[in-house]
Amino acid sequence: MKSLRFLLMLCALVATVTNARAKQPNIVLIFVDDLGYGDLGCYGNRTHETPNIDRLAAEGQRWTSFYASGATCVPSRRGLMTGRHPSLMGRSNLVESREHLMPATLSKYGYATAMLGKWHLAGYPKDFTISPMHPLDCGFERHLGTPGSNDVPAPTGKKQTREVFDVCDKFTFQVPLIKGREVIEFPANQELFTARYTKAAVDWIKEDRDRPFFLYLAHNMPHAPVFASPEFQGRSRGGRYGDVIEEIDWSVGQVMKAVKDVGIIDETLIVFTSDNGPWTMFGPHGGTAKPLRGEKGTSWEGGYRVPAIFHWPGKIKPGTINGMAANLDLHSTFIKIATGQLPKNQIVKQKGYISLDLTGALLRGEKTPRKQWYYNSGGAIAFRSGPFKMHLSSKDRSSNPDTRAREPLARHEIPLLFHLENDVSESTDLSASNAKKILQLRNEMAEFLSSASN
Repeated sequence: MKSLRFLLMLCALVATVTNARAKQPNIVLIFVDDLGYGDLGCYGNRTHETPNIDRLAAEGQRWTSFYASGATCVPSRRGLMTGRHPSLMGRSNLVESREHLMPATLSKYGYATAMLGKWHLAGYPKDFTISPMHPLDCGFERHLGTPGSNDVPAPTGKKQTREVFDVCDKFTFQVPLIKGREVIEFPANQELFTARYTKAAVDWIKEDRDRPFFLYLAHNMPHAPVFASPEFQGRSRGGRYGDVIEEIDWSVGQVMKAVKDVGIIDETLIVFTSDNGPWTMFGPHGGTAKPLRGEKGTSWEGGYRVPAIFHWPGKIKPGTINGMAANLDLHSTFIKIATGQLPKNQIVKQKGYISLDLTGALLRGEKTPRKQWYYNSGGAIAFRSGPFKMHLSSKDRSSNPDTRAREPLARHEIPLLFHLENDVSESTDLSASNAKKILQLRNEMAEFLSSASN
């Protein structure tokens, strides 16, 4: 009798675990590099043709106030993978935190994991193939891509300037393409990055497996220098940059087709976003943040606010979400969706864990939980609470595109003040008649920084 009871309990436990696993969705995160808020049709662009991304937005949720964790590449990725605000982490040693990064956590809960594209989580190690921060040491089982941006290293004796971008070819910036821990091409043909990653993504999605998967597709493009495959060159009204955007759109379409072909579209959450704002200062080699002010490397909205689209048929109701969120919130959100539990604040010796769970807004129509955001890019500091944003210091671009000399900061003794719901382009300073509001924001920022430093 006891044996029968034990057998029944065991069967019930197996059934519970099986059902829990069955409910775990696949997660596809498409993370592009330096795409501007105004670069897509669904965000108002009338030059680039982006039908696949526009369809993804029409069938899902398009967020209008979604922030990158940082206004440049590495901080944004640190926020994404750790759930921590990169400006509040202090001295970070991510090697000690690898088991708590997003992919490692998902892997512990049974996910197959693959990383394709630009990593750039921990700078540029001398030998990426043996780096302790290689994707294969951070929770990913499959890897193909580059250690960092496609503009490093610069040609001998040169800097990453507008003039160099004007004349460079697909091999000028000598970047390795690495599969697993093996360099398979050096220098890599930059025209083929998007196509190669897309083929690898489609092949991986179509692999026969009995586990849910997490695919991190982190395109190098449209980070300058920009290159598209021969099939896309000269096709766009937006020049070379437009060609690159339209190839990324094709890539999104290929990923969507693969998910549908395998029959898992209803079991798959797809998120599309950018690591930071566009590098507009490089003219035809960069994008646009319009109607936002600013660009990559600044604390204006154009530096931080990026496109964000969430797609999950039958789970996410189509619509436009105007509430605030940030890419570091994907850390809590993905783990909650995958495990039913929120991650704990347990990354070793690091502060600033402020990741918030977005599942209420995504799945149940609740208000977004984030009400504040802290901007800090190269000393340009701002703080937002609700619709109000103050700038304590600012700059219009990160550096001079012709010399790459760092741009000076403008420090504001009386902070600039803007009402973003009425003035998303940050064009009308309200500080002269709103001393009380500025004092309130100062106090809120101090409290935010204090609480986030634990």
